[in-house]
Amino acid sequence: MPEPAGGFEKRSRPTTLRDVAELAGVSIATVSKSLNGREHVHPKTRERVLLAAEKLRFAPNSLAQGLLTGRTGTVGLLTSDMEGRFSLPILVGTEDAFGTDSTSAFLCDARGDAIREKHHIRALLGRRVDGLIVVGDKTDPRPSLGQTLPVPVVYAYAPSDDPSDISVISDNVQAGRIAAEHVISCGRRRIAYVAGDITYAAARDRVAGAVDALQAAGLELLGGEALYGAWTEEWGRGAMRTLLTRFPDLDAVLCGSDQIARGALDALRDLGRSVPYDVAVMAHDNWEPIATQARPPLSTIDMQLELLGRRAAELLFDAIGGNVQPGIHTVSAKLVTRGSTALA
Repeated sequence: MPEPAGGFEKRSRPTTLRDVAELAGVSIATVSKSLNGREHVHPKTRERVLLAAEKLRFAPNSLAQGLLTGRTGTVGLLTSDMEGRFSLPILVGTEDAFGTDSTSAFLCDARGDAIREKHHIRALLGRRVDGLIVVGDKTDPRPSLGQTLPVPVVYAYAPSDDPSDISVISDNVQAGRIAAEHVISCGRRRIAYVAGDITYAAARDRVAGAVDALQAAGLELLGGEALYGAWTEEWGRGAMRTLLTRFPDLDAVLCGSDQIARGALDALRDLGRSVPYDVAVMAHDNWEPIATQARPPLSTIDMQLELLGRRAAELLFDAIGGNVQPGIHTVSAKLVTRGSTALA
């Protein structure tokens, strides 16, 4: 068979560390250290190795690297609320963080079923994932998976009930405080609160934060307490009508969610009250399909769930690397102002 043009041998096999070492004029061990960013390699030597690897189009074998490091470059994401409006932004933020580190994610939905969750955990561990992120469907603490799993675990949105675990949560008390401070800064003084389901920690925490802010300003909620109900527009409409009957001169309403707030807007419009001139309406969650399409668009509190997901991924990466940071890590909320509130 005639020799290829130029006298170079055609490669019929993948490029190896040995090939890179021969081209760079160094040992295989030096190539491995250079490509893995290890110390004790002279910068000029590392540069020579990298140039050789690039010239040969060398791609490290991920399986071989995993055997050397004990890692597979994969992470399990376990959620109980794949259709939920809170889980998905968290998962997006988590996967964004994984993408920057060339980490693959296996996504499983336990659907709130403890048996299904255990099955998914066994399956993920069978795939030799390097760690797990467990995403809750509400902010109430959830049972810990325990301390016997062979990989690190980070709990996102719903904290673990074990303080020795790693958990990342939204600061709902701060969120309630920011919401109340905003309407107070708009000159409102007769302020009511329409909250969500009282069995949810998020509903109670948001009210607690709002009450703190009102007390700091020498104010209190109309009626002395929040009205708790459901996370629905229907509840928002009904509660708003009740409030206007009891307190016809109220000038602001804090709502536990965007859905509740949009229902409140409907009731105010039906009863001839102008928003924000007669009554300012403040919401929570910044669910854009709801908040931006409301009439007028809703001022609301963004819980920064994608940031929460990224933070969970960062903590997991740190734990995989041996830097475990147990306890509860909190992500701050952010005010988003739109047309439903205005300075007096």
